[in-house]
Amino acid sequence: MQSWRDIGERSDFPLENLPYGAFRTHGGAIHLGVAIGEEVLDLAAVAEAGLIDDICERELLEAGSLNPFLAAGRECWTSVRERLIALLQRDGDARLRTANADRFFARQRDIEMVPPAEIGDYVDFYSSIEHATNLGRMFRPGGDALMPNWRHLPIGYHGRASTIVIDGTPIVRPSGQRKPPQVPLPAFGPSTRLDIELEVGFITGPGNAMGEPIDIADAREHIFGLVLVNDWSARDIQAWEYQPLGPFLGKSFATTISPWIVTLDALEPFRTAGPLQVPQPLEYLRTREEWAYDIALAVDVQSQTMRERGIAPQTISRTTFAAMYWNMAQQLAHATSNGTAIRPGDLYASGTISGPTPDSLGSLIELTLNGERPIELASGERRAFLEDGDEVTLRGWCERDAAARIGFGAARGMVLPAR
Repeated sequence: MQSWRDIGERSDFPLENLPYGAFRTHGGAIHLGVAIGEEVLDLAAVAEAGLIDDICERELLEAGSLNPFLAAGRECWTSVRERLIALLQRDGDARLRTANADRFFARQRDIEMVPPAEIGDYVDFYSSIEHATNLGRMFRPGGDALMPNWRHLPIGYHGRASTIVIDGTPIVRPSGQRKPPQVPLPAFGPSTRLDIELEVGFITGPGNAMGEPIDIADAREHIFGLVLVNDWSARDIQAWEYQPLGPFLGKSFATTISPWIVTLDALEPFRTAGPLQVPQPLEYLRTREEWAYDIALAVDVQSQTMRERGIAPQTISRTTFAAMYWNMAQQLAHATSNGTAIRPGDLYASGTISGPTPDSLGSLIELTLNGERPIELASGERRAFLEDGDEVTLRGWCERDAAARIGFGAARGMVLPAR
């Protein structure tokens, strides 16, 4: 599709994308918007002009977060998306471009992005069979790489929503208890094994009443769209604390997401079949449609020295979201199978996304073989785990013949010294 706005050929945000976010200009009020090329379309201005009155309540787009819009459900989401496409299309609805159009737009470089929704709950899964196998072999040599339950249900843990931040937010190195195997007693101090996890997460819509599970066939009614997720991990803190109850302080200090939520509607051309699941899941986890998405992913690292020398960020991993063993519909169905209630704006992350090759692994603990095989950076530095001043950037995009390129933007974070 062609827009009357200027959109670069390789833009993450063509007319077919229109991801949702929240922003402010010059410290002003928070507005909702959709990205289009290098601009953002102000949805509050669109609503105030009466351009969605026949399909949607103005208040849903005039709110300071996406939560009311997320609660409205798929019929509303689809209607608004179709209206925005018509308003932005070259030969579409002319009302926007003939009504002092510039007041509806702001340049992305001139705005401050803020979290797109109020995230009440955050769950992180463990759904890549390659990642789970790699860690199993690393920590249980000679034993089974996968735990007995792994192929029967999507494993996950409840994270901390209060420390979810968006692209560009600095990450302070966490401190905690650490105990290397050869040391008799634990000590407290800054993590020396700070890691990243390349993930994709979904943002929920209307939700369910407590005690009423969401059927897997209805998952699409409750999943609004996807974001990139970096589940920062302090491996030394995690290793000492995680038994017997699982991740805690080694994970809860920070989680970075990309600021734009890419809708399932925008990703429809890239839907594909996921991997064969053996054994077949129990009935409540069986999907009747394709639930994998062909999203290319990359991890870039740039050290302080690289920035000082003008060396560009270095890509250390490339992988794909399409091969995840457990998919979003199964994750949502399992998460609510005991009757737990989800709410608009909750975040459910995939877990580390790793592929079958050495350059397709989604965490440093895998890429460096638990620190034994450091990565060589273009500056001559070596990295087993992250150092202060390192900036990590996650990128994601979809490309296919006869389809527009759909991008996610970035999820960046620079490591600051412990306090």
